Amino acid sequence: MPRMGRLVLPNYPHHVVQRGHNRQVVFAADEDYQRYLADLRELKDAFGVKVYAYCLMTNHVHLLLAPGDSIAGLGQLTKALAARATRYRNRLEGRSGTLWESRYKSSVVQTETYLLACSRYIELNPVRARMVVDPSEYRWSSFSSHVTVGQSTEWLDTDPCYLALGNTAQQRSERYQAFVRGLVSQAELSLIREGLQRGQLTGSSRFVDEVERIAGLRIERRGQGRPRACTGK
Repeated sequence: MPRMGRLVLPNYPHHVVQRGHNRQVVFAADEDYQRYLADLRELKDAFGVKVYAYCLMTNHVHLLLAPGDSIAGLGQLTKALAARATRYRNRLEGRSGTLWESRYKSSVVQTETYLLACSRYIELNPVRARMVVDPSEYRWSSFSSHVTVGQSTEWLDTDPCYLALGNTAQQRSERYQAFVRGLVSQAELSLIREGLQRGQLTGSSRFVDEVERIAGLRIERRGQGRPRACTGK
């Protein structure tokens, strides 16, 4: 089945991945990561987009973003981030040309069931890549902001499922750490990966029905994993 056009919905979270052109390195030094995060912090407000999670890898980025009422903000933010990083690298290296793939990948995420699963998937990228043993060891993801009580990144938005994990910051931190470090099923991994690669939704069959009604589109179905539900327990 051919890939459907990119689907963007207002006020829904979206798992976004953008890769370096031909998988080239886009972050070579600490300053590269720092500049990208500074741009993300600035531009998310300019385009009215919430940032729930992120992970900057050497040749690609994972972002968990939620546009507001204007869906245009998601694409505008992603393009502006890429453009700034490209200009910076070209000036630094005295070169011209593209730094990123022309098309970023995205998948609309079912909030109450899959939002925490996508956040975990994003923050475990360095562990799966065997760059670190534990996500707390990696500097360029949102994991430390989610689990360090009293030292959270001020500009990072708090998603409703994270808030539902407990009544206090300490309780939410402990439960989120246990969730991230818990067993992740292959079905869940496959669901999230296919959502990105094939432009599908990350959610249940009921969610697919809901989005079909909203968007007026027929969306391909496939099996689901078993992520953490947003119950607050």
